[in-house]
Amino acid sequence: MRINPLALAPAGAARTAESLAPAAEGGKSFGAVLADALGEVNRLQTDAAQASADLAAGKIQDVSEVVIATEKATIALQLTMQVRNKVVDAYQEMMRMQV
Repeated sequence: MRINPLALAPAGAARTAESLAPAAEGGKSFGAVLADALGEVNRLQTDAAQASADLAAGKIQDVSEVVIATEKATIALQLTMQVRNKVVDAYQEMMRMQV
């Protein structure tokens, strides 16, 4: 299994309007990105459940594959829950603002 490195911009890189334009023009909407992320979390959950079932059935001999799939699903779900909590907190904070 190959692990891809994070693609981060250097700390000193300046963000210009030209560097932001492609994301604004060709990027997905927030709803589409959210739907894709939730779909990926769901896929990881089903992969982990299938790996556990395959281990119980004797189709998988290497327990580490099941543990890795389960941990990926757990971490993805925890991240999703934290993002949801931050979005709910931001919404509640906006509702408390005086207009």
